[in-house]
Amino acid sequence: MIYLDHNATTPVHPDVVEALLPFLQGKFGNPSSIHWAGRAVKGAVEEAREQVSALVGCEPGEVVFTSSGTEADNMAIKGVAAALGGRGNHIVTTQVEHPGVANPCLYLESLGFEVTRVTVDRDGLLDLERLEAAITDRTILISAMAANNETGVLFPVREIGEIAACRRVYFHCDGVQAAGRIPLSVRDDSISFLALSGHKLYAPKGIGALVVRRGVKCHPLIHGGSQERNRRGGTENVAGIVAFGRACAIARETMNGEMGRIKGLRDRLEEGILSRVSGACVNGHREQRLPTTTNITIPGVEADSLLMALDLEGIAASSGSACSSGTLKLSPVLAAMGRTPEEAKGSVRFSLGKGNTVEEIDRVLAVLPAIVARLRGES
Repeated sequence: MIYLDHNATTPVHPDVVEALLPFLQGKFGNPSSIHWAGRAVKGAVEEAREQVSALVGCEPGEVVFTSSGTEADNMAIKGVAAALGGRGNHIVTTQVEHPGVANPCLYLESLGFEVTRVTVDRDGLLDLERLEAAITDRTILISAMAANNETGVLFPVREIGEIAACRRVYFHCDGVQAAGRIPLSVRDDSISFLALSGHKLYAPKGIGALVVRRGVKCHPLIHGGSQERNRRGGTENVAGIVAFGRACAIARETMNGEMGRIKGLRDRLEEGILSRVSGACVNGHREQRLPTTTNITIPGVEADSLLMALDLEGIAASSGSACSSGTLKLSPVLAAMGRTPEEAKGSVRFSLGKGNTVEEIDRVLAVLPAIVARLRGES
C-alpha cells in the first residue's frame, strides 16, 4: 500500500505512540486534581506545552490545547469577533482558506460582520498590496493561511504579520499544513493567533492547539471550568496532548533533513507525471510551496475515476481537501486560481510524508500513465 495523502492526515509516529500509551493506562489522573494522580499528568501536559511552543516560536503559556485545527481557527475568529466587535466588524481573509476559516467567516457575515476575501493569482500567490488595501478603520482581524492544503502554495506570513502590526490589526494564521514542514515563528512573524493540528504532523486525530499571543483579546469559544488558564473549558485530552508534544519535538529535530528528502521524492513524482502524461500541468507556484505537495491537472480524466483506479492499485491520493471529499462541489481554491470546471475536475493532489520511498514513487509512475490512457479511451 502506497500512501500519498499526508495533507489529509498522517500515520501516528511510533515514538508518539510510545509516548502516549502510559496516559491511557496507569497515568490516568485529571491534571486539575491536586493529589498524586493529578500531579503525575499535570507535568506531562506542561512539558508538551513547552514542546509545541519550541516548534513555533512562542511562550509555553501562549499555547491553548484544542480538539483540532478547526476548533483553533473558530476560537480565534469568533473569539476576536466577540472581544472586539464593539470596535469594528470587518475581517480580511483570502479566497483560498480552509473551511475551518472560510465557514466561521460566513457565520460572522450572517451576524452582520463584513468580510473581504482577497484574491490570488493563477499560481495561487497572494497580492500583498490588495491585502493591505482591504484594511479599513473597522478591520479587527486578518486571517490567512501559511500553506494551502490543496496546492501547498505558501503565503508570505512574515510580510502579512508586518502589515497587521503596522495597521494595529490582529493576524490569525492557519498553520495546520505548515507546522513541522516549514519554519514558523509566532514571535518573529508577528502572528497574533496560530492554529495547529496534531494529525497533520504524526500525532493522533482529536488534538490541536491555538497559540494566543500574550496581551491579545480573545473570548473563549468553549465555556466551562478554568482549564487552559480560563481560555478553553473542559478536562484536557492528556494522552492526545502528550502525543502532540512529542510529535512537535520530533518535527523540530528532523524537519530540515526530512523535508529535503521528501521534496526530492515530490519532484521525482511530479517530473515523472509531467513527462509521461500528455497535457498534465501543475497547479500552484513551482517554488513557493510546501516540499510535500503537488497538485496536478490531467486533462481528459475525471479525478474521482483516476483516484478509484489508483486505489485498486493500492495507491492513496486525493482530489483536494479531505473536508470536501465525497462532494460534487468544485474546489474553490482552484476556481480562485482561474481554473475552469473541467480543469478542476481533472486535478489530483499527491502529498508525501515520512514513510514514502523512491520505490513507491517509481511504482506510481509505472502504473499511472496506463490508467490515464485507459480512462481517456473510455471517456
